[in-house]
Amino acid sequence: MDSVALAIQELLNETEYGLELRLLAGAGGLGHQVTSSRIQKPGLALTGYTEHLHPDRIQVLGNTEISYLSQLEPQVAQAHAQALCAFPISCFIVTKGLVPPPVFLEVAESAAIPVLGTHHQSSTFISLITKFLEERLLPVTHLHGVLVDVLGVGVLLTGKSGIGKSECALDLVIRGHRLVADDMVFIKKKMPASLVGQSEQQIQHLMEIRGLGIINIKDLYGVSSIRDKKIIDLLLELEEWDPEQEYDRLGIDDRKTTILGVDLPHLVIPVRPGRNLAAIIEVAARNFLLKGMGYHSARDFQERLLNRMEVRQLGDEVE
Repeated sequence: MDSVALAIQELLNETEYGLELRLLAGAGGLGHQVTSSRIQKPGLALTGYTEHLHPDRIQVLGNTEISYLSQLEPQVAQAHAQALCAFPISCFIVTKGLVPPPVFLEVAESAAIPVLGTHHQSSTFISLITKFLEERLLPVTHLHGVLVDVLGVGVLLTGKSGIGKSECALDLVIRGHRLVADDMVFIKKKMPASLVGQSEQQIQHLMEIRGLGIINIKDLYGVSSIRDKKIIDLLLELEEWDPEQEYDRLGIDDRKTTILGVDLPHLVIPVRPGRNLAAIIEVAARNFLLKGMGYHSARDFQERLLNRMEVRQLGDEVE
């Protein structure tokens, strides 16, 4: 899993989420890293009570905090600001277009703690930046494989290089399904417990087919053949057929694989000439949807079989 951090400079550069931040002081700390998506309003910490201060969180100063600082004597305000800025705080963000007292800005500048401002109301801004940070600071990892959208089910194909993952995905695209990522799948954990996969930007919509080279699925089959990202629902591992190995023939036991703390259904599909892998994967996706509706074919078969055996044993006792 890759560790995720965000520099304060990136908050200033953000345009998609409408944070609309500007720098008020502390340019020397724009390289500070944010690692938590949680926000804190310092409140009592401005009075000197720092028992529950979390310096790893962005500190939001609203009307209450700025009014309190403005009413203090400059020397007192300076002392409180110095006590607060003694902690390794990533940054302060002032809402409602308010301007902190000059003494607070001077202390923050001296401590190299950025002070940013926004015109948004505190509640509005906290909602915006929480959404932004949750998206940017999600746990991430990369997996070698292919991600396809089959009947709305996100299917992650894994297996050794050359096993036929890309060719299988191409067959699925021809059948009307959609490619998300080929070769390298970039995976983010979306809270509370789902995984979102997408392609690296440089290879988006591209697929490598041995003998043909690199092809562009979007150009060949149109926009309906691709997706930018998809929640991963099912992991299918392709492996070479081994006649010495006993493969699951009933599907009663549900195998799981954990990625970023999230359990995924895991099926092992043996590969050998003559097997229509695209059709098998399509059926696996349909079966996954069926299980989601509460119907498990293999367990239903097992239950009917056990019931039949019980009836036969009862008949033998009657005779």
